[in-house]
Amino acid sequence: MEKKLNKEILSTIIYYDLLDYPLTSFEIWRYLLAVNNNQETVNNERVNLSDVIKGLEDEDVKKYVEEYQGYYFLKGREKLVGQRLERNKISEKKFKKIFSIAKWLRFVPFVRMIAVTGTVAMKNAEKKSDLDLLVVLEHKRIFIGRTLVTLLVHLLGKRRYGRKITDRVCLNYFITTGSLGIELKDVFSASEYAFARPVFGKKTFEEFQKANGWIKNFMPNYEINEADGLKIAENFWVVRAVRGLGETILGFDFLENWLKGWQTERIVRDPRTHRDGSIIMADENSLVFLPEPRSPEIGRRFGERMAKI
Repeated sequence: MEKKLNKEILSTIIYYDLLDYPLTSFEIWRYLLAVNNNQETVNNERVNLSDVIKGLEDEDVKKYVEEYQGYYFLKGREKLVGQRLERNKISEKKFKKIFSIAKWLRFVPFVRMIAVTGTVAMKNAEKKSDLDLLVVLEHKRIFIGRTLVTLLVHLLGKRRYGRKITDRVCLNYFITTGSLGIELKDVFSASEYAFARPVFGKKTFEEFQKANGWIKNFMPNYEINEADGLKIAENFWVVRAVRGLGETILGFDFLENWLKGWQTERIVRDPRTHRDGSIIMADENSLVFLPEPRSPEIGRRFGERMAKI
């Protein structure tokens, strides 16, 4: 157990070093990566925080790891601590911007959940970073919902496109209430969605967590129902009424089918769709547009580093 846990502690610190992200002992415990995982069956046991703290003092770990101001990192990477503290402040400012946008998006027909992902969710954003959102739409209304969300974000002057990146909303991941499970199941996705924070749709977020229990295969200490205490835009009666009216006016199958054909054709024609390694999904369950995904490169570098210990 001790040897396995030490390797898991190291693997966690090594993985997040690839993201320039030093961790506290609590965070190492919370986001602990399992050395052996199985994507089909949840079989990794939870680890006690006290055991992780003890493991951090083991010589097998300390020969690779240093600590400064309560943060743990690979030797020679002390500068990451100051960087993380600065990025934490930047991320808080960006989160406020996301929250103000979410307060508008909650009125959009067929929107059921909005969650922050990426560097802002991790509180690891740079000044130039965009704002990554995961949007959940009503089942069988993904194409209408995506169109309306994109239109509103564009009208607000917050949509990312071209060279307009900083503090712009990146709308590249939509799923539905009928397909809450993330299809890409790897260590990168596990980390991405373990850090996800809802800004609207707490109940749907809890359902999203339950649907993605596979995360425990990579992170044995992952827990669901952690939305309590987070700042979430209220879904009060005026919001529900406006959204409901829009859904009555626009909730037609022919409109959904027409938008599906139009959007699918545009995605197929987009040259970024055909790049090597791009991850594109466009169907009634998900709309994912990742022409340059980070996960393959992070996974490759993570594997190389783990092979050396």
